[in-house]
Amino acid sequence: MHVAIAGAHGKVARLLTRLLTERGDEVTGLVRDPAHVADVGGDGARAVVLDLESADAVEVAGALRGADAVVFAAGAGPGSGAARKDTVDRAAAVLLADAAEAAGVRDYLLISSYGVDAVRDGAAPPELDEVFVAYLRAKLAAEQELLARAAAGRLHVTVLRPGGLTDEAPAGRVHLDASVERGSVPRADVAAVCRELLDVAATVPLGGRVLELVGGAEPVELAVARLAAHDGGATG
Repeated sequence: MHVAIAGAHGKVARLLTRLLTERGDEVTGLVRDPAHVADVGGDGARAVVLDLESADAVEVAGALRGADAVVFAAGAGPGSGAARKDTVDRAAAVLLADAAEAAGVRDYLLISSYGVDAVRDGAAPPELDEVFVAYLRAKLAAEQELLARAAAGRLHVTVLRPGGLTDEAPAGRVHLDASVERGSVPRADVAAVCRELLDVAATVPLGGRVLELVGGAEPVELAVARLAAHDGGATG
């Protein structure tokens, strides 16, 4: 498999890159900062410097040529303001979709966030600060755009909403379903779930699905296989 990962220097992205390349898959890692090329290359990927806030779809499509799937793992990051939540967490995810379509890449895995439903229909929960609300709104808008393309048959989309991310050692066991209780999950387990979802997407393409993920009791491979066997039972 050849996977292109946007935001390849992020923690989950780097863990996913290692999981893929260690088993012989090819990874193209898109990074904004040239200083990150060495790290991404050390993970086994071919690093491509592209700023998704300024690049156009033609440029990004050129980097995706030959890929079987794309993963959006980019984010504006802590400390960024509300405006960048929109330009990265929404607009860059949509740009990657435009580029994937142009390059003929059908499978798209969007790493979103648990809790986006809290801001649906313009809601602004008072317990959340303004920037976090902007972040959730950007993630939700990206989901909606991608799932609309999936419904139209333009992309095979999987949306993954992990809970609170930790740097703990991987447990190898998760709770993965269309809806789960709030919780946390090691980044390493998120990466492992992403790897399995990419494998499933290559063999059981669905129009669009939304999955929530926290730590749990079910082995990663079995959790993903169970959802695939239900023939869209977790479809969003």
